[in-house]
Amino acid sequence: MRAFEILWIVLFRFPPVARIWAVCLILVNLGSLFFFDTIYAQMNFAAIGIGVALMIFIYQRLGFVRLLGIGHILWVPMIAYFLMNLPDTMSHPTLYTWVVAVIVFNTVSLVIDSIDVLRFLRGERAPHYTW
Repeated sequence: MRAFEILWIVLFRFPPVARIWAVCLILVNLGSLFFFDTIYAQMNFAAIGIGVALMIFIYQRLGFVRLLGIGHILWVPMIAYFLMNLPDTMSHPTLYTWVVAVIVFNTVSLVIDSIDVLRFLRGERAPHYTW
């Protein structure tokens, strides 16, 4: 239930540009369902699952704070693995395109998350959205 609260805050309380970004990020990562027989999709799905669990834990205790971005921490080793093991563009063009999209979108998200977590650590700890 808490995961839906977090999702609804993102989809309905964020400014329009941030909402569009969040929807694109979600859709790119949900692309893992189309490639679930690959290690790429399995790693992505696991990172998302663990990340959501971590975000729910933080949300239950602190609310919608900037620290929630730490939930994407497993994207760091996942992106590193993807970069070192890109699928072959000729034999798996669709998988290649999806993996590159995940790398790009998740890297941008990690930059945003890093800024948010740093702001939290520097004292911006009040929840900035409530449901």
